[in-house]
Amino acid sequence: MMFAGPPRALLWDVGNVVVRWNPRTLFAKIFKEPAELDGFLSHVCTMEWHGETDRGLSFADNIARLSALHPHYTGQIAAWWDRWPEMFSGCIAETEAVIEDLATRGVPQFGLTNMSSEAWPGVQAMSPVFRHFQDVVVSAEEGVIKPEPRIYEIALQRTGLRPDDLLFVDDSAANINAAAALGFHTHLFRDPADLRPMIQAHGLL
Repeated sequence: MMFAGPPRALLWDVGNVVVRWNPRTLFAKIFKEPAELDGFLSHVCTMEWHGETDRGLSFADNIARLSALHPHYTGQIAAWWDRWPEMFSGCIAETEAVIEDLATRGVPQFGLTNMSSEAWPGVQAMSPVFRHFQDVVVSAEEGVIKPEPRIYEIALQRTGLRPDDLLFVDDSAANINAAAALGFHTHLFRDPADLRPMIQAHGLL
């Protein structure tokens, strides 16, 4: 794709870009047998099920629906929210350092996250770098999630920028592909060590 020019602002995903999140971090404490852990996360508390909270359903309602289908796992399902903080394993230092340096340079920064509005305040408190985000589009507040095109349109409306003004960083290939199709500069986040060189290559640091 031909761009009108280099990006001049960052649009950051949050989970596994700024903070590390993985349900296994919690549920490996609950299920001692790997096969049962795998089965629970593959067939009970799935990412598809969790996605309903990202769309705006409350944790309480989503957990109640699933518990009715799997009454023998009621306690484990309840842990999804009761022990939610235990799914996190800290912040990604390389990302935090880049965000701080971009802020020093005066580069505008925004967030675009698939997340429950109930969960967002606690996540936001995990790192001081979120103070540098001028605005954050939280999927549950909009009722739409990545990679659906509408959420990118909302991000453009909120930032007041064109797609080719923004460099979007996300760890999901589907989310990156959707943004690229709309004309965003993109970076698929895999290795934190690759982040700074990529930002520098775009002339932002």
